[in-house]
Amino acid sequence: MKPNDPKDDLRRYLDAALNAIEWKLEGLSEYDVRRPLTPTGTNLLGLAKHVAGVMLGYFGDCFERPADIALPWLAEDAEPNADSWVTAEESREEILELYRRARAHAAATIEELPLDARGRVPWWGEQGDVTLQRILVHTLAEVQRHAGHVDIIRELIDGKVGLRRGGSNLPAEMGEDDWAAHRKRVEDAAVEAHARAELGGS
Repeated sequence: MKPNDPKDDLRRYLDAALNAIEWKLEGLSEYDVRRPLTPTGTNLLGLAKHVAGVMLGYFGDCFERPADIALPWLAEDAEPNADSWVTAEESREEILELYRRARAHAAATIEELPLDARGRVPWWGEQGDVTLQRILVHTLAEVQRHAGHVDIIRELIDGKVGLRRGGSNLPAEMGEDDWAAHRKRVEDAAVEAHARAELGGS
């Protein structure tokens, strides 16, 4: 069996995560796509905005391939977390277009450079000298983590779940009642474990 090409493997898994993030934004109102559902304000469109900036930074500037796309929310005088939420004046279409342009720019860098191409991540300090391979691994880990955030936020909004279009990666035999019963079992186990811990600690 012929070994897989390492760059192709990394690119495939990165693309899967990027596809999932965009897919999970579909079919929602302007409110739901922006609404914060954690105490730190995590929201769907803000995650897409953040990931776009990540892609442009790591696959653009770090390899001296700037995309010539202005990101005012990443300026030194921008407010904290400006890249993680979307103002009322910023449209969903504007953020999604940025997201797609960032993906295209990253894809061109990945395609044109070898895995051992040298780059520099200024914000990593002394650890900033990198290869394309390291940046691919780092970015894959970060984007997959944010894809997980997106999964949870979307489920909290309307209960929609799934790994990708056409494949939920969940047991096909589980219906709504089954999931409700499963959740109750999990809750009951948590309550019982807590009660046992309280008794053991008294």
